[in-house]
Amino acid sequence: MPAGQNIKSWCKKYLLEGQSLDDEQTEKVEQLPENPTIHDLVFIKYRKWIAMLLPMTFIHVVWWSVAFRYDLFQYYPTYWHMPVVMILGSIIGGMTSEGAGAVAFPVMTLALHIDPTIARDFALMMQSIGMTSALVCVLFMRVKFETRAVILGCFGAVPGFIIGVHWIDPIFTGPQKKMLFVSIWTAFALSLGILNAQKKRSTFREIPEFCAWKGWVLFFTGIIGGIFDAFAGSGIDICIFSVITLLFRVTEKTATPTTVVLKGTIAVFGFYYRAVMMGDIDIMAWRYFSVTVPISACGGPIGSFLGSHLHRQLIASFVYILEAIALIGFLFTKPGWQLITVGAVIIIGCFVFFSIVSKFGSILLERLDTQEAKEKELRKLEEQKTETGQQ
Repeated sequence: MPAGQNIKSWCKKYLLEGQSLDDEQTEKVEQLPENPTIHDLVFIKYRKWIAMLLPMTFIHVVWWSVAFRYDLFQYYPTYWHMPVVMILGSIIGGMTSEGAGAVAFPVMTLALHIDPTIARDFALMMQSIGMTSALVCVLFMRVKFETRAVILGCFGAVPGFIIGVHWIDPIFTGPQKKMLFVSIWTAFALSLGILNAQKKRSTFREIPEFCAWKGWVLFFTGIIGGIFDAFAGSGIDICIFSVITLLFRVTEKTATPTTVVLKGTIAVFGFYYRAVMMGDIDIMAWRYFSVTVPISACGGPIGSFLGSHLHRQLIASFVYILEAIALIGFLFTKPGWQLITVGAVIIIGCFVFFSIVSKFGSILLERLDTQEAKEKELRKLEEQKTETGQQ
């Protein structure tokens, strides 16, 4: 095959895979009238572009009015770092199963040596803009996501965040929080590797055969994710993503927008709880937030739009690169051997855990396949009996 055709084939597979829409929206797109109305143009034909422009426009109108009124531009010479970083971070956050906090937290703590508490608060504040904008984009485009995972994950994440921010976060020192972040997110990259190593695996657009125990799994996963959010500003997204893909075999085309909706919701709650109920967000976090809002408002929807079209393996490669950089950055800070040892144990332990979860997912899939085969056989027997009776 000529090189030109190889490149064209690669681009079509990895860059132009297309969106996975809900069933109703798919039918509308396929049956678009020849003479569409304004409603058809807005909500069907040009929904992708409007979905990106709506949150961007609203947030920019509000931000620019506030920026001129209170002269937010004065902070850029001192706090320019995070707006630059979040050009990439907010796009990655909207595109992948990791929130933008997965970029902000390591940059602030490892590269800029900012206190992890300030980094956590900034991550929540910034994601309340970027990930919420991406959330609006997902909803307006009618991209398929797992509603039950979002609802039950939120029910678990709210108490998990409260428990974590009051009782678990204060236990750890700054270096320990950095180690935990890098270890957990590296383990997540390994879980994604486990997932993508399973060639031609069967997947579902939503959790199959949903029942009570699966709901409880999502709820308790939400609690763990909320605790991670409490010290790193991110975590609920990777926890839910890992469970619904490895255990319940939901396709990444559904799982990724699910985590975007979930992260946007929990980021707003986390920001509210820290700013209103606790009221001790540092002024540095507020100033970084004030100069980063216009970037996050654009990057989140753009990332969500791109992520809904790109191939899962290409998106996964971004995660691998990010976590490799975070791990190397952590090692460059020259942590003590105790932290390195504990981090290595966490990574190995999480890898074993994710492998076990994936194995259970394979067992559940085999049972579903067996059950489906039996149902098909029964239907064939019933059809044969019906035909015999008619004769």
